Amino acid sequence: MNFSSILHFANEKSGNVFRPKLFTAIKGYTREKFFKDLMAGIIVGIVALPLAIAFGIASGVSPEKGLITAIIGGFIVSFLGGCSVQIGGPTGAFIITVFGIIQQFGIAGLAIATVLAGLMLVGMGLLRIGSVIKFMPYPIIVGFTSGIALVIFTVQIKDLFGLTMETVPADFFSKWIEYGKAFSTINLWTPATGIASILLIIYSPRIIRKIPGSLVAIIVVTVAVYILKNLFGITGIETIGDRFEINASLPSPSPIAINIETVNLLLPAAFTIAMLGAIESLLSAAVADGVTGDRHDSNTELIAQGAANIVTPLFGGIPVTGAIARTMTNINNGGRSPIAGIVHAIVLLLILLFLGPLTKHIPMACLAGVLIIVAYNMSEWRTFRSLLKNPKSDIIVLLVTFLLTVIFDLTVAIEAGILIAMALLVKRTAETATVSVIKDEIDMATDAEKTADNDKLILPPNVEVYEIDGPFFFGIANKFESSMRWQGLDSRQTDVRIIRMRKVPFMDSTGLHNLESLYRLSTKDGIQIVLSGVNEKIRSMLVKSGFAAKIGNDNICGNINKAIERTEELIADKKKHPSNCTERRG
Repeated sequence: MNFSSILHFANEKSGNVFRPKLFTAIKGYTREKFFKDLMAGIIVGIVALPLAIAFGIASGVSPEKGLITAIIGGFIVSFLGGCSVQIGGPTGAFIITVFGIIQQFGIAGLAIATVLAGLMLVGMGLLRIGSVIKFMPYPIIVGFTSGIALVIFTVQIKDLFGLTMETVPADFFSKWIEYGKAFSTINLWTPATGIASILLIIYSPRIIRKIPGSLVAIIVVTVAVYILKNLFGITGIETIGDRFEINASLPSPSPIAINIETVNLLLPAAFTIAMLGAIESLLSAAVADGVTGDRHDSNTELIAQGAANIVTPLFGGIPVTGAIARTMTNINNGGRSPIAGIVHAIVLLLILLFLGPLTKHIPMACLAGVLIIVAYNMSEWRTFRSLLKNPKSDIIVLLVTFLLTVIFDLTVAIEAGILIAMALLVKRTAETATVSVIKDEIDMATDAEKTADNDKLILPPNVEVYEIDGPFFFGIANKFESSMRWQGLDSRQTDVRIIRMRKVPFMDSTGLHNLESLYRLSTKDGIQIVLSGVNEKIRSMLVKSGFAAKIGNDNICGNINKAIERTEELIADKKKHPSNCTERRG
């Protein structure tokens, strides 16, 4: 069974979750739309050229591998994706993760991790997790994005200044220490090349608006360095050709050997790639929706991203995701359908096949300049600074994610950031949820369950009402138990306890456990439990757990008025049969 048949089978079983935008875009597709997509695709292909080369080299692979990733991955993302204008390819966010995997497990390990990540992404899409991932806390996204930007900048220092170093340490602080020791080996022509590239990227768009600054910098600086080396004998400016052999062809696919041992070893790295790819691609799609007014299909997009990451490593490529900058370039130049993304991949393929050998003349310092600009744009330092004015919980998540990304790695940062954000969310939810004890009467003036003209609902004697306002989950369950223990009436003076749950949207197993404990202790004291305002989801949970049968279905009431009526029946029955006061009711 090939990959397309697997997707078709999974699509049937998952309720048509896979709906590529290409197949809807071609309906009513006109020549005018095609020419707009064609021009946009050509421009995006030109923009992607220097970035794909730079991202490939910075990730620890040869430059053509970056181009292959943009070609194959970009084609699959556009062909199968759930966003009409998404441009896929290698991105700066993956540089540090990919480089670390290659250093530890080699190219073969990266291929396995990428395939595993692709399978995870397909699984996320089929399980309809796309809409959930979009709600990743913003401080986490800014934290690891800014951390990646700082690490990318740090990695480029060696090539920017042409430092001579045997090895570059892996950790952040050791890098800067070794840079300081090697600073005496600086070649002044190299930093001049890098700084000239940065200035061209920044200022050339003011003069030449149609051509991206990174491409202008690569062309101008490469020509200038070629002249300096061949006409003036200037040496010491390292180029791509000095470090890599360029294979200007599309390779044949190679099988990837995967076994349980390597899966267990590379699963954390694969998880990082999958999460990062999902977050970045869906964030890019959401930004695109805001500009075009379209609406992407997040689950289809995840399946497409997964397919791209499964196929691309077979050709030696690196991880693929949606690229915000290239997607926005596509939109700004008139691209409105996946055809533009497909054209972008074809343009890059033609460049690889016919102009690939020329890339060996590009100076490494020039690519370092390109990546430093990428790092600056990724840093979001203004957003980072503004988030420092937010509540302390957001600041903690932001700084922890940022520091862990810089000091350790992205896997640790994302996992820790998510755990901290979840803990703070539980804390906030628990703080907003309340448990109140009502005695004697209920104020019905503004109550949604009011059915009579009177504004007060008088409770029968020896009846207490506990009202839960908020989700009844593990974060609030202990608060409920404390209220029962410290605020409740003396059990000797209580006949019935009404648990009012009209404002409880959901309940987890801890909340259910607390109810069962309350029921057990109350029954022991001869007190009947009545539930009021239980919604259908919670009622279904009570039935499945068997608690509804224990408490009695008659004691699960739709509103407080019915709960009071049931309470009066129970009290009357207790008076008739006092010897049964400790028996289970209902």
